[in-house]
Amino acid sequence: MNGRVLVIAGSDSGGGAGIQADIKTITTLGGYAATAITALTAQNTLGISSVHVVPAKFVADQICVVIKDIGADCIKTGMLQNAEIINSVADVLGKISREIPIVVDPVMVSKSGVFLLEKSAQAALVKELFPMLTLITPNIPEAEVLCGKRISSVNDMYTAGREIRRSGARAVLVKGGHLDGDVLSDVLICDDGEFIFHNKRINSSNTHGTGCTLSSAIAVGISQGIPLQESIKRARDYLYEAISEAPGFGSGYGPVNHNVTIRK
Repeated sequence: MNGRVLVIAGSDSGGGAGIQADIKTITTLGGYAATAITALTAQNTLGISSVHVVPAKFVADQICVVIKDIGADCIKTGMLQNAEIINSVADVLGKISREIPIVVDPVMVSKSGVFLLEKSAQAALVKELFPMLTLITPNIPEAEVLCGKRISSVNDMYTAGREIRRSGARAVLVKGGHLDGDVLSDVLICDDGEFIFHNKRINSSNTHGTGCTLSSAIAVGISQGIPLQESIKRARDYLYEAISEAPGFGSGYGPVNHNVTIRK
């Protein structure tokens, strides 16, 4: 099916999240992955020990040369780290055809508690990227930051999604993995209405990189011409299988198995 996806995100030395998870996901689902790396992280399943941020100009250079030669059918952003990088990325993307869909995974904090988006950059994210994005995919802690409200139920997820959309985002997928319960629900607020997706929860600690994986899976679906709701459904089914068949590596939050086939 192909589909070119340019991923603008950080590198995970452990291979479970970030650029590594993005490339694996896009490739498995039949797309072509190109990258613009924003940061290098020294990390494993136990957490992040250090971060080396790439200069904003070099991030922009990576984007420009890829678009000029290879092009992209969808752009996905992950870890952007600071306002300077966000402003640089927004400036470059603003000069690119607005017909290219953009999926934003607002990577703010790691599972081990390391902040991956500086607090001073949160306003820049809303001001610079919201007006041009196609979809943003916050988990509950991220959605709470973006809407300024506590989320403790599915109804709260709907409210948060509406608030974030009113801030300028065209479509919002609020991911409900942080809520308790046997059923995991994600809520989509978009031009076509409000929708909810359900899966049986898998009790597993192998959840490292699930946000990166889901957003990249959605992005590759969009790049292949699959409608948004169908792209989300396929991405969720893929992630479900990837968690179900996780290899069990490491002694912390382990990676999922990106090399799986969707059985649903």
